[in-house]
Amino acid sequence: MKRGAGRGAYTAERASALSGVPWSTVHHWARKKILVPSISSTKVKLWSYTDLMGLRTIHWLRHRKLGIEGWDIPASTMPAVRRALTMLGDLDLELWSEQGGPSVRVDPSGKIFIVTDAGPETVHGERPLDPDMFDLIRPFETAVARAPDLAKPRPHLRIVPGKLSGSPHIVHSRIETIAIAALAGRGFDSQRIEQLYPFVQPVALREAVDLEKQLGRNLRAAA
Repeated sequence: MKRGAGRGAYTAERASALSGVPWSTVHHWARKKILVPSISSTKVKLWSYTDLMGLRTIHWLRHRKLGIEGWDIPASTMPAVRRALTMLGDLDLELWSEQGGPSVRVDPSGKIFIVTDAGPETVHGERPLDPDMFDLIRPFETAVARAPDLAKPRPHLRIVPGKLSGSPHIVHSRIETIAIAALAGRGFDSQRIEQLYPFVQPVALREAVDLEKQLGRNLRAAA
């Protein structure tokens, strides 16, 4: 298993909702071995945190797009996709924590860059030549979905690859957003949920429900 592949564990539905790529496409790319889920590729398939970035990468590379100067950029080739997925596998996911993580970007040639205070460079130390790069962590929109930031989906929420299998959670806690949303789905109003979690800021609980509603909308739109 590659260095970047062993953290996070998302079902196809969860990977789709978080990445913004329709679940049917997620399954199609797995069947065609374009992006095979890193955690489990048989029976119950499970995608990793790196795979979420990979799904966004493939979608961006394989669609026509406008560059920062307004020039039309054609869809990238499959060799560029394979190059990007290989480089994503070399990312060190220890870089992500409750405080957040680096910006990860891809250029049309399929090169992956990590952006730090020193500027963008690949995991092999290369500097970018193409100014057109796409941020794989920031919120991601497609024709059918609006996916959240993969590090800070809301101000009081976090996604950390090595914590809770990469599940979105309330910052500095082990409270998963899906658990809060489940209570709301069972009819618990905000006051009752706040009573169950008196040590959590009410705004964080509201953000948890709001995020899960967004993820649910992504799946319904894709269906």
